[in-house]
Amino acid sequence: MNQNEQKVDIPVSLDDRAGKYLTFELDNTEFGIEILSVVEILKMMEITTVPMWPDFAKGTINLRGRVIPVVDLRQKFGLSGTEETEKTCTIVVELEGDQIGIVVEAVNEVREISEENISNPPNIGGTVDSDFILGMGEADGNTIILLNLEKILVGGEMQLLRTVVEEEAVLV
Repeated sequence: MNQNEQKVDIPVSLDDRAGKYLTFELDNTEFGIEILSVVEILKMMEITTVPMWPDFAKGTINLRGRVIPVVDLRQKFGLSGTEETEKTCTIVVELEGDQIGIVVEAVNEVREISEENISNPPNIGGTVDSDFILGMGEADGNTIILLNLEKILVGGEMQLLRTVVEEEAVLV
């Protein structure tokens, strides 16, 4: 993009949001991410902490020789911390060409959510940023907050994670 061009966010239509979502739990709330972004689901493994990273960035894991940053969604969303259980796991996702691990309390299941079962996110207004919410899905009587992963980690945060991963990859 040259300096005369501007990036314009085009709203996602309801029918573009229909599809399969991997659902998971955080703080007794069900969330969903598009299944096409999921690379794999891992049991919790040792995470190497990285000094000077934001609180929500737990560190990195070495997955088959590849350094992957790990983000704790609870902390990113401003929720209180919780202890890991046997259900706690890391979902590795593809985000802007990079793989990122996101720690969740429990993975539920893959759900097919049709366009008629997706509504727009609530209009919170003010200074609260809810751009990361694709919509509110309904499945089996449950409300599922559908997430736009690309909006959860904003530019500078993603670049910070990417820089450290590139530096660690040289050491591996």
